[in-house]
Amino acid sequence: MSRKAVYAGSFDPLTNGHLDIIRRGLEVVDDLVVAVAVNTSKKGLFSFEERVNLLREALGDAPVEVVALDGLLIDFCRARNIAFMLRGLRAVSDFDSELQMANMNRKMAPEVDTIFLMTDDANFYVSSSLVREIASLGGEIRQFVPACVERALHAKLDR
Repeated sequence: MSRKAVYAGSFDPLTNGHLDIIRRGLEVVDDLVVAVAVNTSKKGLFSFEERVNLLREALGDAPVEVVALDGLLIDFCRARNIAFMLRGLRAVSDFDSELQMANMNRKMAPEVDTIFLMTDDANFYVSSSLVREIASLGGEIRQFVPACVERALHAKLDR
């Protein structure tokens, strides 16, 4: 049986921490789908299309499929016969919310399980919201994001 997983997030913007989870996720599963999702609790900086395109550019020829996701992740998993959700953890605060989400998903879809990966220590403090804030205040973000995201952030915020 193929071990197929989805790594979903808003990726607004994509960070090196996200790329680290994708890279290491590819070592754990046979097939990985990266789903750009709507985060209803946050107002996004980049559009769906922009985030999908940035992910595709940053990933290059990595063996992943990048898709836009508008709806429940468990419905997406069922429709695509995906058995695992891949999630990255940075800190204890992430664990609390991720555990709650994993248990809620398990209750709604017991056939779909969650795999947690700890973020590499080089990226554990990086978050999309912090990157957006630093960039909006003119700070240097090169060490936190891929080059295509750095360019896109500067272009978006220079308007």
